[in-house]
Amino acid sequence: MAIGKKSKPTYFNAIMGVALVLFLLGVLGWLVINGRALSRAFKEDLEVNVDFHDNTTDENVKRMKAVLDKQHFVRVSKIITKEEAMQMENQVEGGNMVDFLGYNPLFTSVTLKLNEEYVNKDSLAKVKKFILQSNVVRDVTWPNVVVDNMTSNFRKIGIILGAISVLLFIVVIFLIDNTVRLAMFSNRFIIKTMQMVGATRSFITRPFDLRAFFNGLVSGGVAVLGLWIVMSFATSQLPVLSLLNDTMLVSLLMTGMVVLGILISMISTHRSVVKYLKMHVDDLY
Repeated sequence: MAIGKKSKPTYFNAIMGVALVLFLLGVLGWLVINGRALSRAFKEDLEVNVDFHDNTTDENVKRMKAVLDKQHFVRVSKIITKEEAMQMENQVEGGNMVDFLGYNPLFTSVTLKLNEEYVNKDSLAKVKKFILQSNVVRDVTWPNVVVDNMTSNFRKIGIILGAISVLLFIVVIFLIDNTVRLAMFSNRFIIKTMQMVGATRSFITRPFDLRAFFNGLVSGGVAVLGLWIVMSFATSQLPVLSLLNDTMLVSLLMTGMVVLGILISMISTHRSVVKYLKMHVDDLY
């Protein structure tokens, strides 16, 4: 009972301190997950146009679409006729191109949306080479500048977020370790007294290790609750975030927060107890 009464305020501060740094790490992790989902959404929304020669029959276009649908790089495909292409162009330009030119210069095409891993310069070049093997295909096009900028920008963002994550992870470990060690400092005389009356090391460390497990679990739980509140608020303000959330990755993140809180709390606590057991009584003052 004496241990519990003397330690309550210190343990409460330690729990909240650990919860805070875990919460900060969780928020950053959530941003990284959303950034990854946003990158995937942008890439999978990119359109690749497969244009056909003017003399290509509708049957051959449908056959080519069926062939493309079987390819592992294609996510979805859609046939756009010359007339549909002209209607879309007129809506963009606000005029009638056929009246101006006297003919429809556009081509029947199949619009492809690819799987994320194929939306990069090298993969798109291979996709184009594969499709152009068909003699009914006139050309394969996509917005090159968009792809180049997208790849470059997402790579830079990934490197920056990755570096910040690693740095914050190191800071989190350091802060949690110091927080737990400060909490254990108030128990140094109790630890030494137990040793002096003949208690074994395992007998002394066991209750502190169990307490550290509980504290880490509570800290992780509080951090997860805080992250869930932030996520819910952000989603209510920006509903599009609900489409980006990867439930499995978010669940892994939250589980990792709890596990990290428990592990670091237990390791730091055990190290502190062992350190005080090895110290001379005079050095405790």
